Amino acid sequence: MQYIKTKYLGPTTHKGSRYKATASGAGISVIVGVDHKLGSFENHQAAAKELLKKLDWGADRYCAGGGEDHYIFVPDYEHASFEVTP
Repeated sequence: MQYIKTKYLGPTTHKGSRYKATASGAGISVIVGVDHKLGSFENHQAAAKELLKKLDWGADRYCAGGGEDHYIFVPDYEHASFEVTP
């Protein structure tokens, strides 16, 4: 099964906080900066959506589960609209 894993990356001396989204088995990832208007989950979701722009997996709706610094987004092929629920 295909999935996207997002992970929070803390700040370094040269870069601010950011989120990384990685596609399972595809070796494709994106890194997006933190949007301070959003909460933690919404930033994970934004990273996953950015990665989905590069992928064509055929699903529009994803279910998510995870913890404080990571989430896993799994496609739900039975629904027609994109929606991510924790």
